[in-house]
Amino acid sequence: MSVEMLMPLIIVLPVVAAVLIRLTGNNPNLRETVTVVTSILLLLLLIPLALEVMGGGRPTLTFAEPFPGITLTFTLEPLGMIFALIAGFLWPVTSLYAIGYMRGHHEENQTRFYMFFALAIAVTQGVAFSGNLFTLFVFYELLTLSTFSLVTHAGTDAARKAGRVYLGILIGTSIAFLLLALIWTWYLAGTLDFAVGGILDGTASPVLLSVLLVLFFFGVGKAALMPFHRWLPNAMVAPTPVSALLHAVAVVKAGVFTLLKVSLYIFSPDLILELPITEWLSYLVAASILLASLVAMTKDNLKARLAYSTISQLGYITLGALLGVTGVLGGAMHIVMHAFGKITLFFGAGAILVAAHKSEISQLDGLGRRMPITFAAFTLGVLSIIGLPPLGGMWSKWYLAQATLETEQLILLGTLLLSSLFNIVYLLPIPLRAFFAKGDDADAEGGIKEAPLFCRIAIIITSLMCVVLFFFPQFWYELASMAVR
Repeated sequence: MSVEMLMPLIIVLPVVAAVLIRLTGNNPNLRETVTVVTSILLLLLLIPLALEVMGGGRPTLTFAEPFPGITLTFTLEPLGMIFALIAGFLWPVTSLYAIGYMRGHHEENQTRFYMFFALAIAVTQGVAFSGNLFTLFVFYELLTLSTFSLVTHAGTDAARKAGRVYLGILIGTSIAFLLLALIWTWYLAGTLDFAVGGILDGTASPVLLSVLLVLFFFGVGKAALMPFHRWLPNAMVAPTPVSALLHAVAVVKAGVFTLLKVSLYIFSPDLILELPITEWLSYLVAASILLASLVAMTKDNLKARLAYSTISQLGYITLGALLGVTGVLGGAMHIVMHAFGKITLFFGAGAILVAAHKSEISQLDGLGRRMPITFAAFTLGVLSIIGLPPLGGMWSKWYLAQATLETEQLILLGTLLLSSLFNIVYLLPIPLRAFFAKGDDADAEGGIKEAPLFCRIAIIITSLMCVVLFFFPQFWYELASMAVR
């Protein structure tokens, strides 16, 4: 089979898995075997694609032309490879975790959950493989629709309300801003194809291109840039594996990935630096980073605090898209580092809920001594998000800080440093109070112990990856470097 044909096969595979999951729903063991085996197979199929891209290849496949000159095309380049591999690696890990969580928490409609999870992964791979802006827009919207059922999984009034907010903001920003940006790009450039060096240079005045840039940045609602962020904390009513999917694997990463693609292949990093709106847009992103951090400090609910942390961290990647070549490099690296750090934190939150039935930070005193594996892994995730060595999160923040120095944006450098201090304030006390604060005697008498085995395996894998990424970041750095050359 040719390398090009692997791309549609990788997308079809999870769709077939979704059908098989539905057919085997009455046999939980068989249903979950299908999920895990398919996820591992998808990861294996990504390996030859990664080798091809690392060798300089750019596999391309055009499979439809719905409008004259506008095609549905897959083209895999280094930035897309990063996103595809992250989703491919974390699907089997999250599947293992979901088995322990869904059974341990006695969730209903588990077959539907696994089915739509597989469909979301298929669409995520489509986003990663998109060879032009039109293809990216189609899969971007399909991702919103495929994850809606996961957000509303519980079926409660709160879940349905969260679903309405989810669809309202993401579809609304897409139609009002992103679709308009797409049409305007076609009008100016006569093409929607991604191209090295961009396609918009010289097509309009800097003022008009500035307006177009703003449309893109606010049209990509999945990047959760304030004030279009509310869908993300609202979606925390979903089961924890869904939160992990939203925050680390697919949805929010699809948003910032789209912004990096637009920066690289529609505008170009150099053109963005020349636009009059860029500095002010950067300050707006910086404000989003800091405001989300301040809100996170006020949240006692663990998942809510992690949700606002994600909004802040996404701002790092969005900021990178505005800071030239080094900024895009740092943003691409942060997609990787944040994925492993934040999914570890959400895995920890879910493990605490399943084992101890606690969801508030104020309830965690002393719990680390009864759940040492969970909280040790949680601590590693916290330190990586903060950006401290020897955890992988340090590298992406290093390059983002370097980008602010290269562009002489000292205010933005101060934002990154202050945000990291805020990370310490609202994240580090969580494991500290779990390990060192005096616990509730009733908890000890209740026999609280670690979460189910599959939950522990998953959180150990992702937390150790945070360490591995510090000592061995070369593969991801090389892919990111290839993207910005």
